Amino acid sequence: MTGPQGAEAMEDLTLSDEAHPHTKRTRRSWTRRYAGRLVFTDVLVVAGTLLAYAYLAPFSLSQRVDWPHGPGLPYGVVLLILGLLWLIGLDAADSRDDHIVGHGIIEYRRIVNATLIVFCLVIAVAFLLRIDLARSLFLFAAPLGMLLLLFSRWLWRQWLRSRQRRAEYVHNVVVLGERTNALHIARMIRSTPDTGLNIIGAITKRGRQEPIDSDIPVVGSYDDALNAVERVGADTVIFAGADNIDPRALRQLGWEMGDRDIGWIVAPATTDVAGPRIHARPVAGLPLVHIDFPRLEGAKRFLKRSFDIVGSSLIILVASPVLLAVMIAIKLDGPGPLFYTQERIGRKGMPFRMIKFRSMVADADDQLASLLDVQGTSTQPLFKVTNDPRITRVGRFLRKHSLDELPQLFNVLMGDMSLVGPRPQRAAEVALYDEAAHRRLLVKPGMSGLWQVSGRSSLSWEDAIRLDLYYVENWSFTQDIVILFRTVKAVVAPGESAH
Repeated sequence: MTGPQGAEAMEDLTLSDEAHPHTKRTRRSWTRRYAGRLVFTDVLVVAGTLLAYAYLAPFSLSQRVDWPHGPGLPYGVVLLILGLLWLIGLDAADSRDDHIVGHGIIEYRRIVNATLIVFCLVIAVAFLLRIDLARSLFLFAAPLGMLLLLFSRWLWRQWLRSRQRRAEYVHNVVVLGERTNALHIARMIRSTPDTGLNIIGAITKRGRQEPIDSDIPVVGSYDDALNAVERVGADTVIFAGADNIDPRALRQLGWEMGDRDIGWIVAPATTDVAGPRIHARPVAGLPLVHIDFPRLEGAKRFLKRSFDIVGSSLIILVASPVLLAVMIAIKLDGPGPLFYTQERIGRKGMPFRMIKFRSMVADADDQLASLLDVQGTSTQPLFKVTNDPRITRVGRFLRKHSLDELPQLFNVLMGDMSLVGPRPQRAAEVALYDEAAHRRLLVKPGMSGLWQVSGRSSLSWEDAIRLDLYYVENWSFTQDIVILFRTVKAVVAPGESAH
């Protein structure tokens, strides 16, 4: 549909629907039902936290809280008011917004922000009115409740993932747009697990062409878009961009989708951009999307470095018995040094010596080139050997559970690496980088990163670089925390992709 003809076609569809109002359907999204269940869980967590505090606190609920020129209230009433404010704060922060629950880190960040704001507000009011509240309320109830809220949301996500693996609780999606754009969007979504989006078809200009991919059929044309969406039972449409659709006709189509409670998503051409970087601002009736470019400088760099120092020190202290046990196992397994050092490339291309427990035979580096030649991957910048014969018996166990990388904690402590970041690579691998891949060097390499917790050795170089670049372009402290938690899970239950 192009120009005025497209608009007229859309007007005909509108008149047809008005003539047949029974064709209008309302579809209640599963995300709304899922978000509704979170309300019940949040109430239980907040109530349970405050009741636990009341039980452990060194005062009774009947004890009164007094302040100058104000009525005294029993502590039980104060806790009730605090609980209501907490729940209102979670709702005001949109922590249960059906657009963000169950995916990404925005949900977690909003829970943390809401909790901090509510308790800071209570502290400010108590200070201004000279209300003598127990400090244990802020030192115990606030952090405990926040952690329990985060944990409950994480448990709900595990439940959601189990349902989505059975094709439940997903959006059935049709992608509308030019074939190349639609194919790109569909492949990006399918390459990322746990999106909750199930691509079932595409709508292109003509509509009678071969599938845009092996299992993504073309289900209709622009002129028949609304009928095609309803015919295949889709509840969401992603507009991937098309020069052939008149803006007025596209607006009309969006209205028609909204009338039937069909989700309408517009996918910008820019990809691999995290939510916090995106800011929509209407200008002259145009929904312009502003994209920030984060810079890991100043206070952010200081925060990340401080976290690295504290985190690596604590892990070294806690894991010292494991470090000793690994050294004994390596020594008993056969001759050779305990540690293996190799020059890797760090931030801004600066080389450093990376430390690992030795997991291979002593002359492993001398055999690498010939093994890569046999495998046919010597020209790819990810020097991984499948079923590597150089790995020792103990080394296989160490690598599977990432125990061989524990000495890198000292690299983190010395400032060469970070706890989270792109994987450090050899100079020969960096020499094969294209222009995009060089952006990995804008931040310090990390012991763990997005690609390590998203498939490890099973990922191709293209997928690994895409994940590393996503991390570099969308760094946040919250994302680092989430990756570290996922790292613990990957180490404890490494799966088949770890070797």
